Amino acid sequence: MKTKKTNPVALITGAAVRLGAATASLLHSNGYNIVIHCNRSTQAGNALATELNSLREDSARVILADLMDQSSVLQLGEKALAAWGRMDVLINNASAFYPTPLKEITDADWDILFASNARAPLFLASICADAIQSNHGCIINISDLYARRGLSNHSIYTMAKAANEAMTKTLARELAPDVRVNGIAPGAILWPPGEEMSEEKKQVIIDKASLKKMGSPDDIANAAWFLIEKATYMTGQILYVDGGR
Repeated sequence: MKTKKTNPVALITGAAVRLGAATASLLHSNGYNIVIHCNRSTQAGNALATELNSLREDSARVILADLMDQSSVLQLGEKALAAWGRMDVLINNASAFYPTPLKEITDADWDILFASNARAPLFLASICADAIQSNHGCIINISDLYARRGLSNHSIYTMAKAANEAMTKTLARELAPDVRVNGIAPGAILWPPGEEMSEEKKQVIIDKASLKKMGSPDDIANAAWFLIEKATYMTGQILYVDGGR
């Protein structure tokens, strides 16, 4: 185990719950200090930090930030860098997701869905790039299998995720050779929070995957760990974790 002073540091947006929390826990178990970003999930974020700090003192900190607010995004990046004075990994995981039927789209929908899925990841990468570069670290952007396939009634979301993938490929070129930039496109891992879905509809989605089953948050966490520690000759790639969808 590395000493606290030299522990690698990962900033994970949306790290309080779901995929972000699973990834935070896995990285922490492998010696990383974790900057847990959250916005509305403050209670869950603090609980996760308490759990991680009980395992290793001063190894997790919570930073609140509204990714819709550009000044808040900039402060998140600066505070994350100041937490332990270094940055090795940025995982842009936070994502707004909801339907936007064509005839009901508003300007606000555009702003909300692009803020977390494209704009904030880009500016956080800009803020953290120099620190990550000095440690030959990496950036991981969480995309979606629908970025390339399209999803009915979700045009803005899928456009934002397509922009996310374009950013991944562009930054992989711009930040090479010292920073690797890759993406992960999850399939059926968790059902969208707050969205009612019949068991029949869920089964239809599951059946479209070659493996005929749901994935788990650990599948995404393990993919992130692979990209961080094992995939040293990969950059500009989107890794599909979708059961063969």
